[in-house]
Amino acid sequence: MNPTQLAALLESHGTETAARARAALLDGGTGVVWDGAAAPEQLARIYRRRLRRTRRTGQETAGLEDAVDRLAAHRLPVRLGQVTSADGAWTYLLFLSQDARTLLACTGVRRRG
Repeated sequence: MNPTQLAALLESHGTETAARARAALLDGGTGVVWDGAAAPEQLARIYRRRLRRTRRTGQETAGLEDAVDRLAAHRLPVRLGQVTSADGAWTYLLFLSQDARTLLACTGVRRRG
């Protein structure tokens, strides 16, 4: 998926976190959508643990709770993607439909250091 297609997909999602990921991509960041798919319940479990850990450590996130809820409610395989801001300060995880035509959820985490 090229950056223009990825930016359009992020824009269509309509959430603040997706808008931030889109802005990061268009401001010189990098984006990728990986091949393959994972079970949404497995991803929901993983990211629920990450949500607890980030709350405990105070690490700044965006849209993580919403992403966990959306993954828990989804029943079909999910593809993963990522946008990293040009300065490396933020990484956004993208959860897409198996055909990568729909963005199901988007979460961001501020990188430490």
